[in-house]
Amino acid sequence: MTHVKFFRRGGIYYGFEETGHTGFAESGDDILCSALSAMTMLIINTIEISYAKEVDYEVDEGATRISVKCMAALPEYSEDEKAQYAISGLFQGYFFQLNDLCEEYYDFLEVEEVDD
Repeated sequence: MTHVKFFRRGGIYYGFEETGHTGFAESGDDILCSALSAMTMLIINTIEISYAKEVDYEVDEGATRISVKCMAALPEYSEDEKAQYAISGLFQGYFFQLNDLCEEYYDFLEVEEVDD
């Protein structure tokens, strides 16, 4: 099962951490794992290229862990309100997308929010 923990501060999404294998299918045929990977890279690339903001991310394939954070989503780290809104919206959109996927893949995917 893949567990995805989303990080929020003051109701603003600024990152997530994915751990574990979905186990939906064999490696190379796991469409759920492929979807998560594609969406994660879309978020990283969009923030870095389209919004020109720094993304802290770490991929640990051995531990099956991916951590993605962008502090520019938070007002205390950036004065660019449009970028804050857009970046937080990407993370929030991913949160809702994964919750939709949980309805069908509940044995393979778990999502939570953590406020700090």
